[in-house]
Amino acid sequence: MSPEEPQPREGSSRGQTPQIGGSVRPLSILLAAIVTLTQIPVASAHGTTGSGGLSQGHGLILALVGAAILGGFILLKRTDRITPTTALYGVFVGIAITALGAVLFEGLSPDPTYTASSMPFPRAWYQPLALLSGLGIMVASFVIGWLRWPSRPRYTFLGILMGLWISYPYLLPELARDTHPLGYAIVLGTPILIGYVIWKDAGGVIRAVMRDPVARRFGIGVSVVLALFFVTVTGYLSFFPEEGFPEEVTVVVLPAIYQLVSWPTLEIAIPHLPFVHIPFFLALSPGQVIVVGMLSALIGLNAALIARHWRVEERAGMTEGTAGSAAIVGTCTCGCCGPLVAKIAVLAAGPSIAAPLYWVFVDSASPLSAVFIVGSLLLFTGSLLYSVQAARQPDRSAAIIPAD
Repeated sequence: MSPEEPQPREGSSRGQTPQIGGSVRPLSILLAAIVTLTQIPVASAHGTTGSGGLSQGHGLILALVGAAILGGFILLKRTDRITPTTALYGVFVGIAITALGAVLFEGLSPDPTYTASSMPFPRAWYQPLALLSGLGIMVASFVIGWLRWPSRPRYTFLGILMGLWISYPYLLPELARDTHPLGYAIVLGTPILIGYVIWKDAGGVIRAVMRDPVARRFGIGVSVVLALFFVTVTGYLSFFPEEGFPEEVTVVVLPAIYQLVSWPTLEIAIPHLPFVHIPFFLALSPGQVIVVGMLSALIGLNAALIARHWRVEERAGMTEGTAGSAAIVGTCTCGCCGPLVAKIAVLAAGPSIAAPLYWVFVDSASPLSAVFIVGSLLLFTGSLLYSVQAARQPDRSAAIIPAD
């Protein structure tokens, strides 16, 4: 089981309402589309569908349509056929449709089953991999921070903390690590330190960018869509019928391990939502909120900076490309999306080729899952700081002027 998947069930913003309305309406449409599509009868969750029902192919087609819309609006903007504001709304619609298609593809795909013989390497390698990776990140952070940013020790501390995140599972005995204070300190301290770094080095520019209402709405919209995408593809939010689903409303709080330590997890299962008559499952834990919140917030801030560059009709150059690639790489390689990536690989290359990839992402003991989480956080934070540095250059001062 992936560290981002819930364990078996048997065992808001500061802006004014009118300012965020532009992003709330598309999100409402996205949620309504999920509910509407799940009304089409399916024989069972994950794969087989009845006559006239949805299949994983429908989700894949919808994702491709969303990607085409996304690419089309970017191309139209590049060729000056539409205004940057129109392009941003089109890009957001493309992102939302792509996310909806990915959710349907994951929810309607059969869950592959692999044996230990299909693992790419034995579990005995996990401990040295985790310790070497974590130690390498900590040493590299110290050396690079000392040589490149001697006046900004916060960068070094962030790198050391990320190295501890990777190596933590093997620093303590197995029976103690799930509830050890050090594990909670690492998870709870990460958003505090990342927030401090952004506040010190990018706070002024971000506040100026957020005064542009279109950039603000775009950033908030992208952040919320990706947060819903993350929790849906990992099974923490589901509208699909599943075998063994409770036959009555169930609300329980159970301990569940999520990212290093055990958290109290609130699980809500409703067999039939009123009016729509579809199942509903939601699981919430502090660890999940922290990790998903960090990822989606960082991507949303990067998106807002890109939107601001577009709004001032200024070519973002490498800044735009770095931030855009960060969001794409993060959503594809983040550990919470591993099962989805593996299912796509199964469809494209067959289960025998996809098995190692699936084990890397899903096996809760694999240190590579933590590496992807840490890498995504560092990539998004670094991309954001790089974009702000570019915005502060004299020839790009217009990039942070508030829009009308």
